[in-house]
Amino acid sequence: MISNTAIDMEKTLNDMFDTQKKLIRGVDVLLNLEEPECGVTPKELVYSEDKMQLFHYKPLAKKVCKVPTLIVYALVNRQYMMDIQQDRSVIKNLLELGLDLYIIDWGYPTAHDKYLTLDDYINGYIDSAVEHIRKETGSDKVNIVGVCQGGTFSTIYSAMNPDKVKNLITMVTPIDFEAGAESEEALLFKWSKNMNVDNMVDTFGVLPGDFLNMGFNMLKPFQLMMDKYVGLIDNIDNPDVMANFMRMEKWIFDSPGQAGEAFRQFIKDLYQENKLVKGTLEIGGKKVDLKNIKMPLLTIYAEQDHLVPPAATKPLNDLVGSKDKELVSFPVGHIGMYVSSKSQKEIAPKMAEWIMKREK
Repeated sequence: MISNTAIDMEKTLNDMFDTQKKLIRGVDVLLNLEEPECGVTPKELVYSEDKMQLFHYKPLAKKVCKVPTLIVYALVNRQYMMDIQQDRSVIKNLLELGLDLYIIDWGYPTAHDKYLTLDDYINGYIDSAVEHIRKETGSDKVNIVGVCQGGTFSTIYSAMNPDKVKNLITMVTPIDFEAGAESEEALLFKWSKNMNVDNMVDTFGVLPGDFLNMGFNMLKPFQLMMDKYVGLIDNIDNPDVMANFMRMEKWIFDSPGQAGEAFRQFIKDLYQENKLVKGTLEIGGKKVDLKNIKMPLLTIYAEQDHLVPPAATKPLNDLVGSKDKELVSFPVGHIGMYVSSKSQKEIAPKMAEWIMKREK
């Protein structure tokens, strides 16, 4: 008679052998895996200024919206997250749905850029991009889609230049930084609230991207630094899964540095003093009044966002002067807003439909 102990031992040994075989196949997959391609939707460089580059995507629809749309991404990560791969590309979806898309690539700041301010980014680079698009297309106004920190910049720009913006869409955008800090999981807001930003900027000049990335990872250390690798073992011998994983890892660790003075002002004026909501924020010596935003506004937030909690985003609709405004949520996380299946099936179509209805 065979004992239960012997059976358990045999099962354990078989599991060990199976895992060993999977790891060996996984090593072979990794060795033969090509460099993951991101941001491959065809586009053309149409304007550049310092490190900033403006790209125009090749239209993919027969009927294209007459009003061009500019995407403004955050400074802290790379914009190709919205075009991470062809079957999970918000960009490709929006193009197929008829939008005429432009996107800003902020580049990688160096020591020469440490004195750049928020005024340089918003009234300088963003306005230069808008002016180029207006001149190139002959359109008096542009649609703007602002993403995360880029949404904050876009909101400020629209308040200061309402005559140039046809429609404004913000995605997972921090606006009310005090409300955000009160959320239970808003560790980024709590961290920034107590940050000694003067010491950081005075020490580094341009804050290293790796330094900030480490801080983001520490917000959820188990999930962001350990759990994903443990779970990867189950699929390590699957080339498609590994290719997708490597694309995400490439994006996560592709973190540009931050121009010191702009970073200092963003942390102090917004995270720590909440000046945008209070109506005391000044950019280039001019106050930013959110009531100047009277164009149609679509505010999109992620219900499971650990970086920009819904409480930080939702107040925007009550602060603007727009009559045509809509607040929409989706049951995804911050990154899921761009790469989830729901993003492809629901979020991108919602954005395109909303803009196309307001084309005239």
